[in-house]
Parts: sequence; C-alpha cells; structure tokens
Amino acid sequence: MTIGRRGFIHLAGAAAIAAASAAGAADDLVTPETQGAAGMYGLLGKMYAVPGKRDALIALLLEGTQNMPGCLSYIVATDPADADAIWITEAWDSEASHKDSLSLPGVKAAIGKGKPLIARFGDSYVTAPVGGHGLVAANASE
Repeated sequence: MTIGRRGFIHLAGAAAIAAASAAGAADDLVTPETQGAAGMYGLLGKMYAVPGKRDALIALLLEGTQNMPGCLSYIVATDPADADAIWITEAWDSEASHKDSLSLPGVKAAIGKGKPLIARFGDSYVTAPVGGHGLVAANASE
C-alpha cells in the first residue's frame, strides 16, 4: 500500500489528535473570549481501515501520543454505517501547532505502525473552531 503526501498528513494528524481528550473544568473550556477563535485550527477526516483492522487502528490512534503541545481536542469515532470507517476530529490552538506535532517522535512512530492498517482516506476538511462544550484549553493540564 502506498500512502501519498495527503494521506500521510491525514495519518499524522490522526495520530497527533489521539493526544488530548480530557474533560476540564468549566473555566478551562475554550470560548471565543478565552481563546482567539480566529487562531484555532481544526481537522475533520474519514479514514478506512484494512478490513478487520479497524479496532487495531483505533487502538493505535488512541495510544501513546500524549503531551501534544497545542492539541485542544482529539476524538476518534467509529462510523455505524461502515465497519471499516473511522472519523477523526481534531482541534488545535493554531495550524502551526498541528504542523509541529508531525515532527514529534511519538507521532512519527504511530505513523509507521499505522500505515499497514490503513486501506484509504476519505473526505477531509479544515475547520476554524470557535469554542464549545468539551473543547479544553491548552493550559488545562497545567
């Protein structure tokens, strides 16, 4: 299987997203007032696992990529309509933080392990998060 640049970026983003999924106190939630909404960066993408490997890919996405500077939220979800599909939703304090995450050793290792488990990538969208319930500020773990 060959993964092109776009696929690599999706996988790297997916691995990076696996970092944060903590619920914080109400004063740690990101809102336009507490975080510059214009500066936040989001990704929403669909990935297809090799048939029968979705759970293994999900486990990989959820392991070992802790301490991702700037990652505000990383959510991995199954697609109830497709046994091989995975949805990944990410929120970052900036696009630069997301790009920087791609050079972290844990992300690089996850990319290497994940490639054989990925059949293909589906749609992908860049978003501009502005806040919401569950979106934890970058300093929530401090």
